[in-house]
Amino acid sequence: MYSMTTLTPRRTAILTFIRDRIARQGQSPSLAEIAEAFGFASRSVARKHVVALTEAGFIEVNPNQARGIRLLNQPARPEWLDVPVLGRVAAGLPIGADAEVHNRLQLDPGTFAKIPDYLLRVQGDSMIEDGILDGDLVGVRRSAEAFNGQIVVARLDGEVTIKRFERHGEHVRLLPRNPAYQPIVVGPDQDLAIEGVFCGLVRQG
Repeated sequence: MYSMTTLTPRRTAILTFIRDRIARQGQSPSLAEIAEAFGFASRSVARKHVVALTEAGFIEVNPNQARGIRLLNQPARPEWLDVPVLGRVAAGLPIGADAEVHNRLQLDPGTFAKIPDYLLRVQGDSMIEDGILDGDLVGVRRSAEAFNGQIVVARLDGEVTIKRFERHGEHVRLLPRNPAYQPIVVGPDQDLAIEGVFCGLVRQG
């Protein structure tokens, strides 16, 4: 029996990437797309990780298809999710974290690409081009890893914000999705932690 804890952080991130792509687009990514998303030099590197995930029993691959990855042993989703609302997250400039449980909501699990651990209320408009608006509740799955282009909840110098993640070597930027805002360039002396990844939203009212 295998679990997510048996995987390296990189392979966990790749498996999450595959799951996200299937949930959003109805088909798995190609090896070339995995290589591009994770900055691998070639598809052969991506193939090595896919083979490892296959051997661990998380996926199977049809070698005759370019997008032949299929997920295995997916956990059954509950009929309803009971998700805590922990506070707010900035879609603009970072604001102070607010981790107090404000409320709990009963939600349809089909709302989310993967089951969230908690919800945060968005404050600001820097993510509007991704359809994330001021006042929305975003579902967050706890994760310390993220791949390029993924929407993340990040803690920067003790403050929390939601942005798209971009890493090139040692250089990290947190990207808004509103031309009125500038990217946040993370300096080498700043304390950055990925708190979780975006997995869907709830719009009330």
